[in-house]
Amino acid sequence: AGSFQEAGVIQCAYNLNFPLHAVPAGAAPCSAWSAFTVSSPAVVLETVKQAEDRADAVVVRLYEAHGSTAVAWLQTSLPVREATLCDLLERPAARSRVPLEQQGLRLSFTPFQVLSLLLVLRQ
Repeated sequence: AGSFQEAGVIQCAYNLNFPLHAVPAGAAPCSAWSAFTVSSPAVVLETVKQAEDRADAVVVRLYEAHGSTAVAWLQTSLPVREATLCDLLERPAARSRVPLEQQGLRLSFTPFQVLSLLLVLRQ
């Protein structure tokens, strides 16, 4: 019912195409943990990968999926030292520094925009 945004079609499609696989583990209790959270349901975190030329960095790729403008906060439990916007070849973009704030990284999206971030981690 409602629009595809209200119905959660994108999340349902990801759940169908990329199901969660349970793996048997030891009996040791562990708490729930997530490396990343995104504050906006319109923004999808699509990729997390090791940077090609830097052992101390990861690349995250996000996109706006609802066809609207959106502001989203990306939060991570990783020890990020520096965040920069980059292109698909992981080269820094002009005026690419993204400030690390208390709430995380503030990202602004235009409709269907893809953003790639290079996150340099503390050692």
